[in-house]
Amino acid sequence: MAGFEQFLTAGKKGLLIGIGGVSMSPLAEVLHDVGVTIVGSDMHESDNTRALREKGIGVSIGHKAENITDDLDFVVRTAAVHDDNPEIVAARAKGIPVFERTQAWGTIMRHYPNAICIAGTHGKTTTTSMCTHIMMAAEKDPTVMIGGTLPLLHAGHRVGNGDTIIFESCEYYNGFLSLSPTIAVVLNIEADHLDFFKDLEEIKTSFRAFADRVPEDGIIIANIDDENTMDALRPLGRELLTFGLSEQADVHPANIVRRGAMSEFDIIYKGECITRAVIHIPGEHNIRNALAAAAATMQLGVSPAAVKYGLSGFQGAGRRFEFKGKFNGADLYDDYAHHPSELRAVLDAVEALNYTRTIVVFQPHTYSRTHALFNDFLEQLARPTITYLAEIYAAREQNTIGISSRDLAERLPNAHYYQTFAEIEQSLAETAKPGDIILTIGAGDVFRIGDHLMGQQR
Repeated sequence: MAGFEQFLTAGKKGLLIGIGGVSMSPLAEVLHDVGVTIVGSDMHESDNTRALREKGIGVSIGHKAENITDDLDFVVRTAAVHDDNPEIVAARAKGIPVFERTQAWGTIMRHYPNAICIAGTHGKTTTTSMCTHIMMAAEKDPTVMIGGTLPLLHAGHRVGNGDTIIFESCEYYNGFLSLSPTIAVVLNIEADHLDFFKDLEEIKTSFRAFADRVPEDGIIIANIDDENTMDALRPLGRELLTFGLSEQADVHPANIVRRGAMSEFDIIYKGECITRAVIHIPGEHNIRNALAAAAATMQLGVSPAAVKYGLSGFQGAGRRFEFKGKFNGADLYDDYAHHPSELRAVLDAVEALNYTRTIVVFQPHTYSRTHALFNDFLEQLARPTITYLAEIYAAREQNTIGISSRDLAERLPNAHYYQTFAEIEQSLAETAKPGDIILTIGAGDVFRIGDHLMGQQR
């Protein structure tokens, strides 16, 4: 199949399947802006589909073979769109080339002199968002692709006119191996997505291949505190710029002061204090994320002042320790954490905030992850004062394992399992009180509990 480059010209026409998605809608905008005629399909109407129509991009609701017209030159899909999708079947029957989303983005990325790609098992959205804040403070007008909503952008993406693209880069299905980073950031590497990867060693091999995509005059930025990251990247025979809490890191903090959810610290860059930074989101892991963002953006000549003001203006991304409001006098937050290490980071951060009780509503994400990391989930879910367990969010999977959130609850003395969100909401209404923190946690739709509770109070 021919490469995607030949389709980045005016007069070509393409269809994007799932065009309303967080990564596909900005792709549609970028292609539209270079003169490519873009149409698309999605299963549901959304703010993104309506915004695309306003730009003159046609969107059909529903995946139908008749959407694949003879005048199409190419089709782009995400990993969630499988070969049995009627539009994929029709495109292949007509001989129309089908590309993965990351193949398209990787080609577009090569047209930017600077491409910051943020990878890692955890922290990608927050670090990509921090990079965006810094580059905006530096008035660099970046193009941005984030896997979540950033209040600064009122969206998860931005199409700029500058020479830099900032891209959240996911390892699932080796998607990030289609990208073309000039600056590759590896935040951490852990066992995850085990429905695709065989084991941790295969994941480390994938991350090594990602870093190896950086050209010789590019930069690889790595978390010195993470053993898996350093083990995966050291054999590259390339110099690494390191960040972390360790004083051995090229970029590390000093004189850390924590006050509630805020952390203040000096940023030491290669032995020199370049600025004193403040971040308004809690947790040691977010100090590391800020250091990674500072390290990446400073390679592009960003001033220490832009780093300082960019980080201070960041209040968090959507679904990343996002404050939703007060319910029964308790503080209600929502977080996207869906891996035991992410749970640990959130709970570690909460412990420093001195709430009377911690109430967690957790919705596991995928049967394979719940099964593979079962004991690790138990260890973290035993920590809150009260844990509510919603049923596992299936996402892309079928429950061939026969596992349920009930299995977790039966092993936890502090846990309650409920089949419906309504039952959890009722119990929260009877339980929550001032002095509590309530956290709805998970990568599925558990956030709807907080939204519903907040809506009930209005």
